[in-house]
Amino acid sequence: MVTLGETMALMHSGTIGSLAHLPSVELAIGGAESNLAIGLSRLGVPTAWVGRVGDDPLGMRVVREIRGEGVEVHCAVDPQRPTGLMIKSRPTGATTRVDYYRSGSAASAIAPADLPEQLIERAELLHISGITPLLSASAHATVLTAVRRAVATGATVSLDVNHRSRLGSRDHLAELLGEILEHVDILIGGPEELALLAPEIDASAPSELLEALTRPGRQVVAKLGPDGAAALAEGRLHEAAGHVVDVVDTVGAGDAFVAGYLSAHLEGLGVPQQLERANACGALACTVPGDWEGAPRPHELAALLAGGSADPVSR
Repeated sequence: MVTLGETMALMHSGTIGSLAHLPSVELAIGGAESNLAIGLSRLGVPTAWVGRVGDDPLGMRVVREIRGEGVEVHCAVDPQRPTGLMIKSRPTGATTRVDYYRSGSAASAIAPADLPEQLIERAELLHISGITPLLSASAHATVLTAVRRAVATGATVSLDVNHRSRLGSRDHLAELLGEILEHVDILIGGPEELALLAPEIDASAPSELLEALTRPGRQVVAKLGPDGAAALAEGRLHEAAGHVVDVVDTVGAGDAFVAGYLSAHLEGLGVPQQLERANACGALACTVPGDWEGAPRPHELAALLAGGSADPVSR
């Protein structure tokens, strides 16, 4: 599996409260596509991530962390632009705030030339998100180039809509994704995200959204959070219930969900099994702080699916 996108340094508070008053933050990394890549790698899928970072300590940390999780890293180092930064805080016990400092970042300058020769051509699956096209015109061109290369070799193309409102409007993202949607074999998103691709359908009707976006050979998947997920494939609607867990941090749960779904797809499992694994991966990701740290390994996944504790690690 190959994916591409921006991974940023992540500063996050370890306690609840406004960053206007907290005395310190902790440092990590995070990015939707690398979160996904790490999740797939932990599940045994050979995975490559393509990105760009600045020539700075934060960029070094991004590369080291992703590579340390067994992901094949293809990352240009930009001497002129900095590594992007996001800051995550919990103003209250029930809310999470994420602020981005990524304008003019190294990753925003990603270009088709950053795609290694023959990397996509060797992949079974190319995964993209709706985040990367919104970074810049060159990032959008890179996504288009990657998709065209994947289509030319018969690889599966998956898309997680993953709308980030601070990067661009719903209409703008719909316009950008419209150029590649016809090539997407696996389309994933929350109801509100899928609705931006089918504006005539109300987001409160997931099954109608799936029907509106289906095409021959395409799987359309709706992430429904605590309510689980639904997918339409080959004219059949599949639904799977979610898991009840003690939620610690929901950021990154959607990426873990997608990793579970795609890993099961690559193993040749049926849609019901893909949804089952996806829900379990998303649930387990919520039980651990961090954007990707809670992505499960096979034994943790097996424990939850067997009816064990949501946190199967004995202490």
